[in-house]
Amino acid sequence: MRLVRMIAALALATAAGVLALPAGAQAHGAIQVPGSRTWFCYQDGRNPTTGAIEPKNAACAAAVAQSGVTSLYNWFAVLRSDGAGRVSGFIPDGQLCSGGTGGPYNFTGFNLARTDWPATHLTAGATMEFRYNDWAKHPGTFSLYITKDGYDPTKPLAWSDLEPTPFDQVTNPPANGGPGTDDGHYYWTGKLPANKTGKHLIYSVWSRSDSTETFYGCSDVVFDGGNGEVTGIGTVPTTTSPTPRPSVSTSTTPNPGNGGCTAMYNVVSSWSGGFQGQVMVHAGTTAINGWKVGWTWPGSQTLASVWSGKGTASGSLVTVSNETWNGTVAAGDYTTFGFLGSGSAPASVQNLACTTG
Repeated sequence: MRLVRMIAALALATAAGVLALPAGAQAHGAIQVPGSRTWFCYQDGRNPTTGAIEPKNAACAAAVAQSGVTSLYNWFAVLRSDGAGRVSGFIPDGQLCSGGTGGPYNFTGFNLARTDWPATHLTAGATMEFRYNDWAKHPGTFSLYITKDGYDPTKPLAWSDLEPTPFDQVTNPPANGGPGTDDGHYYWTGKLPANKTGKHLIYSVWSRSDSTETFYGCSDVVFDGGNGEVTGIGTVPTTTSPTPRPSVSTSTTPNPGNGGCTAMYNVVSSWSGGFQGQVMVHAGTTAINGWKVGWTWPGSQTLASVWSGKGTASGSLVTVSNETWNGTVAAGDYTTFGFLGSGSAPASVQNLACTTG
């Protein structure tokens, strides 16, 4: 079955004008939880019917415009065959997410300093299961670094932006499934850094112990009380607005405890005179059947449109309730709605609250 999938994938890549990987590069993989930019952009852009790369997320589209579709067909190949586990001083500042420019493919588009990359929402200090794709299995060590407090995603990533030592490191973890599949992965349990808030970046390094081949990856994360939810994949609507410029913003409601719901607000992108936002509605430990989210703008912003929800506005107050098809949310699960706003994108909104029923 795996051979059939690999043959089909090769046929698809050939039809799309993508060459197979070099024969000398046999081990491949990328972190999937929390997802790397190449993995998430592959999910965002790949048309499941035709196999074509058609990015929806603005950051992914910009990366593909610079690096080409080959970078996503080979999302698992951000590597240096001569890496030997080297990091600072080997990969130049501003090129960390592409593994420099000495790899088999052009991944330089994934170095772009933006805040609208797909992101994983996490809770600082929490224990979670990390997953790293095993497109080819080889022994080695996985190291995870976190950005320092004050990290600015609008500036090119430099080594000085990262804490100097890994917050998590594991050698030869177990694997589930694979190789040669999107689903196969190494997995291990680790603890996230404590006392982190807002947008950060997790930098992953997989150093093989049976060769000098080393893999690098950038995973955008938001420490906002999340439990691994992903935003920014396939959510950008077609509009006639000017080219978006990203904006940083996240705010949350309190934990729902044993029931109820919470809301997490995030600005996806912004441009002169407008912005796009997304709100995640989380169920607590019991399922909810119907939800309503409200907030007030901190300035002169106004609501322009809403999708996946029914929105109303009265002065600075905004209220969005569920559609008939997304009102029921299972315990521990979530749904999302998006909106367009007029005015300057606010750093946060006020009185953000979620109610059920």
